[in-house]
Amino acid sequence: MGLLKGDTIPSSSSPAAGGFNAVLDRGSEFDGKLTFEGTVRIDGKFKGEINSEANLVIGETGKVEADINVGTISISGEVKGTVTARTKVTIHAPAIVRGNIHTPSLVIEEGVTFEGSCVMDKSGGSAMQAKRFQPQKPKFETVPSEDKTEVIHR
Repeated sequence: MGLLKGDTIPSSSSPAAGGFNAVLDRGSEFDGKLTFEGTVRIDGKFKGEINSEANLVIGETGKVEADINVGTISISGEVKGTVTARTKVTIHAPAIVRGNIHTPSLVIEEGVTFEGSCVMDKSGGSAMQAKRFQPQKPKFETVPSEDKTEVIHR
């Protein structure tokens, strides 16, 4: 879906077909910064930065490499980067998500691949907090005893 000279852009009160204000459809690619109101669906390729208070949908054919900061996000495709959602992140099979997630509510369906870390708190946080979050590795200490070595988790 694209716009030609003379086409009108639908207003937020009359979203495009399917209830979306904009669609980056299969076969489309975009590099850059995306800001929007309403609901946007990505079924093509996007690389860059996404910022909105609204809703983002990444369809099964969508491939996104970006720092994402939105109100809510539903992911069915591939995402690489930091995802921050002020309300909720929902990840549907067969999605692949590689990166950190920061949100107060997270739903991951069976069959999803998620490689990264997640911070969940009621504040919705910021992308900077999610980027700084590093999971702590457990600390172990070996202690020799009479006839065996014990591993103590500290």
